[in-house]
Amino acid sequence: MEQFEIPMESFVIDALKTIYDPEIPVNIYDLGLIYEINVEGKDVRILMTLTAPNCPVAETLPEEVMEKIKAIEGVGEVEVNLTFDPAWSQDNLTEEAKLELGLL
Repeated sequence: MEQFEIPMESFVIDALKTIYDPEIPVNIYDLGLIYEINVEGKDVRILMTLTAPNCPVAETLPEEVMEKIKAIEGVGEVEVNLTFDPAWSQDNLTEEAKLELGLL
């Protein structure tokens, strides 16, 4: 029987889906706050944004992302970078998030 290895990115996405924006009842991945996930060996780099530059969790949300990713077994270094270019918009929402928010 062949054994398949689950890609690290899948574990990262699962972890990101456990983090919720405090103002919108949707996880940050489905909100479209995660712009890039780069896995190189055991190291993970995340490029993310916030719903607004003056978001009340601007200080804590990237830190929470870092901690959740570091907690994944086998992860080495974790780097989380915040950007506002391009700015977040509702267009970033997944179909699931739009449905959950009643936008479909």
